[in-house]
Formats: sequence, structure tokens, C-alpha cells
Amino acid sequence: MTVISKQDVIDSIADALQYISYYHPLDFVQALEKAYNREQSQAAKDAIAQILINSRMSAEGRRPICQDTGIVTCFVNIGMNVQWDSDLTVQEMVDEGVRRAYTNPDNPLRASVVADPAGARSNTKDNAPAVIHINMVPGDKVEIQVAAKGGGSENKTKMVMLNPSDDIAEWVEKTVPLMGAGWCPPGMLGIGIGGTAEKAAVLAKESLMESIDIHELQERGAQNSEEELRLDIYNRVNKLGIGAQGLGGLTTVVDVKVKTAPTHAASKPVCMIPNCAATRHIHFTLDGTGPAELTPPKLEDWPEVTWEVSDNTRRVNVDEITKDDVQDWKSGETVLLSGKILTGRDAAHKRIQDMLARGEDFPVDFNNRFIYFVGPVDAVGDEVVGPAGPTTSTRMDKFTEMMLGQAGLTGMIGKAERGPMAIESIKKHKAVYLMAVGGAAYLVAKAIKKARVVAFEDLGMEAIYEFEVEDMPVTVAVDAEGVNAHQTGPETWKINIAEMDA
Repeated sequence: MTVISKQDVIDSIADALQYISYYHPLDFVQALEKAYNREQSQAAKDAIAQILINSRMSAEGRRPICQDTGIVTCFVNIGMNVQWDSDLTVQEMVDEGVRRAYTNPDNPLRASVVADPAGARSNTKDNAPAVIHINMVPGDKVEIQVAAKGGGSENKTKMVMLNPSDDIAEWVEKTVPLMGAGWCPPGMLGIGIGGTAEKAAVLAKESLMESIDIHELQERGAQNSEEELRLDIYNRVNKLGIGAQGLGGLTTVVDVKVKTAPTHAASKPVCMIPNCAATRHIHFTLDGTGPAELTPPKLEDWPEVTWEVSDNTRRVNVDEITKDDVQDWKSGETVLLSGKILTGRDAAHKRIQDMLARGEDFPVDFNNRFIYFVGPVDAVGDEVVGPAGPTTSTRMDKFTEMMLGQAGLTGMIGKAERGPMAIESIKKHKAVYLMAVGGAAYLVAKAIKKARVVAFEDLGMEAIYEFEVEDMPVTVAVDAEGVNAHQTGPETWKINIAEMDA
């Protein structure tokens, strides 16, 4: 009989969540390095370079890889011969570890969990509770897999009840393009098959805890139907040409994971969950001798990658930009922004909409300004702001006409593609939409030289800030003519890849 103390669980969870907030798994770093070296699309190569540079910076500075520090998911396998020295349940022990990790003053993590999800959606302030899956297994130890899953990738989860004769790989191939780029590729796809609907979802999430080994599988060849399916899906998805950040390129996924369970003869439940470029997970075992010991990786294990500004990169001062000035910016072009930009995301846009409905004025002057869709991590030490990468822009699509037509914005900055309604509004108002790299939050934060709250302070990370930026790297994703890089890029690279394989 092994005795596991509550303090060991709490300390281990807290340490693990801090650890994965700034250390990428090395297998993911190595997979990205392979993708970077083989990438031929310059836009995708630049995006991967920024992700790798950000990864190393986060490891060095011990600050979050991404501003979205995730919702915590734990798989807890408890040996049948384990005895607990605790007055708390497993859920309560894990939640206490979450609270300590997310409120750590040396590296505070963004609290993103809201209670009353169908109502007030009030922030719990400490990112608890976690989502926990408990299994009783043989043995006298407790094995814990813990992950912090970002909302952008989690929101792209797809679920289907296929007919028994349907082709799973074909469904994935048709479905991945519908996910857009809000899940921040390149990343992993976790696919759960069988059981019942909820079982398939759990299998998909659990599969994402596994290490990346697709290249080893390619070399030795598939030995069962699951491995055959992994290789088939991996090849199909990468041939879509979606590429890093959805800009078009050779690598959309660095691995595909599959887990299965027996199912009803009439059923074929399938769930697909993507993991983003801020892949965060770790596994440890408690055996009664103390908390988990987490060994930091060596910084020399990160590749030496640089991101160089090309000669034709456009440098602009947004304080002096007018609508007329952005008319010659072209989709796919790299721009370095300097000057003052405003921020705002879901809650701020909704509050502005409500204010206008009541006949009130805009809280700040947006006319001829740029807005950045972001919810930063709290600053520490001498930081101006914590990691501040972009959030998924499609959530702001329904507010775009209000912000361009009534507020008078010149441009928007966010992550991934825009929907047809937003693109039409951008074209109508001759504005631009710029894309920052998701998964490079610490790198982006280094371009922010000053920050102050200018409205809605009570919204915390969703308040409206004014950032003063210097050489903030962005890509013109939708230009004033409505040309969309998230459409043209993948279309071009799908054709290129087909020609390479011919």
C-alpha cells in the first residue's frame, strides 16, 4: 500500500502548470524544426520561425508561450493499492494546485475559466476548476497527465456520428479546412473513435497527451489499422496546403494521434480535437516519496532560428496612417507597426454594442485607429505587459460593421481568418485586417513599449488598452480590396504540393 499525500498532489500540479506554461515539449520543438527546415512557403516559414523564437524566449524568461494559458485538463490514473493522506477529493486537490499555479506572483497565468457558462459567465479568477478524468488502475502509484488547453484550438473541435461504412480519413480531409486557422497550425490532431459520443471526445483529448512520433512511424511502416489511419490522415491533411497559421505551406500538422474503443455495431462516433502551436502537456508519477521532480530542458536543445526582416518589408507609423495610406497594402505583405494601437476583444465589443443601443457614445475615439484583438497576461517585474498574442478574430466578425462603419477604424489585428461578412465589410470601408502569429505571444509582447487601460478596466484582460508598439510584426491578411491571404495562400500551396507529388 502506497500513501499519497494531498500536499504532494497540490505541489506537483502547481509546479507542472508553471512548467508547461513556458516549456514546450522538446518533441514538439524538434518537429517544428523539421517543418521549418523543409518549408518552402516564405509566409509559413516566417510564422514557424516566430513560433520557435518565441518558444526559446519563453523558456529563457520563464514566461508564458501564449497569452491564453488554457483550461486545465487532467487524466489521473489511480492505482488500486493507493491510500490517500488527504481530507480533500482528487478534484479539490487538483483545483488547489491550479489556483496556486495561476496566481503565482513570479509568473501569473491568465485566468480564463468562467462560471455560469450559459448565463453571467463570471471569471473564477484562479482558472479553477480543472476538467478531470479519473481511472482506477492496477498498481500502487498515481500517474497524472496534465495539459493546459487554449480556447482557440479547443473551439475548433469537430464531432460526427458516421455510418459504419464511412471513411474516417475522408471525413477529416473534408472537415479540417472548415476549422479555419484559429487553432494555430502547425499542431497536432487528436482523433477519438468508438465508444459513445462522450467517450470518443475523451479519447481524442487523451491522444493529444502522447509524444510526437509520426516520422518514426513513417520509417518503420504501419503495423495495425490505427497506424494506417494516422499515416493516411497525416498525408491528406498536409496535402491541403493550409500551412502555418493558415497562410499556405507544406506543414499543417506535425502529427496525428488516434485512440479507439469498441462501439455499437450501428455506430461510428468520431471526435477530432486539434492541439495548437502552444502545445502544453506533461506526465508525472507519484509514488509516495514526495512531489514530482520536473527536470528543465536544456536551452541548447532549441534550434538556432532567426527571423530576418526582408528588404521589402513595409514599416509604418500608425499614428500618421490614414485610410488612404492603406489602400496600396497588399494581401500577404509583411508590415512592421509602430505607434499607438487600441485593444479590445469579445467582452469589450459586446459592451460597446450595448452602449450604442442605449444611445451612448463610444468609450474611446476609434476613428482612424487600429484595434488589436488581445487579452494579455498580467505584467511582472519591469514588463510593460505580459505575453500578448492575438485571439481568434472570427469571434469579432459580428461586430466588424459597427467598428468600421460607425467607429471608423482603419484596421484590425488578430489571429487567423475572417468570415465572409467581415471581409465584405473590410472591402466596403476600404480598411485592412492584419494577422499576428498565434503562439508567439512573448515575442509580440517585446514589441509593446507602453501600455495603459483606457476603458472598461473592470473587464481585466478584456479591458480596452492603448499599446505603444515598435516594429510589431504582422501580415496583411485581408487588404482594402478584400483579397484574403487565408484563401489565396492555401489554394496556391495545395496546387504546388500536388505538382510536387506528380
